[in-house]
Amino acid sequence: MGATPFHRSILKVRLPKHFDRPTDIRYDGTQDPQEHLTTFEARMNLEGVGDEVRCRTFPVTLAGPAIRWSNSLPQGSVAGFSDISHAFLAQFTTRIAKAKHPINLLGMTQRTGEPTRKYLDRFNDECLEIEGLTDSVASLCLTNGLLNKDFRKHLTTKLVWTMQEIQTIAREYINDEKVSDVMAVNKW
Repeated sequence: MGATPFHRSILKVRLPKHFDRPTDIRYDGTQDPQEHLTTFEARMNLEGVGDEVRCRTFPVTLAGPAIRWSNSLPQGSVAGFSDISHAFLAQFTTRIAKAKHPINLLGMTQRTGEPTRKYLDRFNDECLEIEGLTDSVASLCLTNGLLNKDFRKHLTTKLVWTMQEIQTIAREYINDEKVSDVMAVNKW
């Protein structure tokens, strides 16, 4: 057997009989390594495997520069999954996605001519990227960026809305916009 970064104790362990190798998970060095690790560990938890199997399986998920990095690890340097996961994060740290801050939402505005539905979709997508976002901050930022004056006025009638409440009310305004668009087309 050729040089391997795995300690002998890891190499002695056999893969479980019906183990499903995670060939659908790939990391090539261009994405967020934390996201890859989280996905990999969730899959390994689902499979119910231990540290040794995680170590032996992890390189299967790597491609391109990532697999070359894995192959260059010193012989016997990996005695547990924490060894390879820490080294992996250290190697690809520049690819870790930067956390977005709620202040990013203040720059989101409804574009001229943009339907409210499209604006809400863009706004909601941005909200998903922000950890710890409160309804009060989200509703304030959403209201701030709205061009639909009626909808905006309605949202200012209450101090704090939950995002669920806003979505419910938004449906009414979106339907009104659609009706107005149909009526405008039919006038011609």
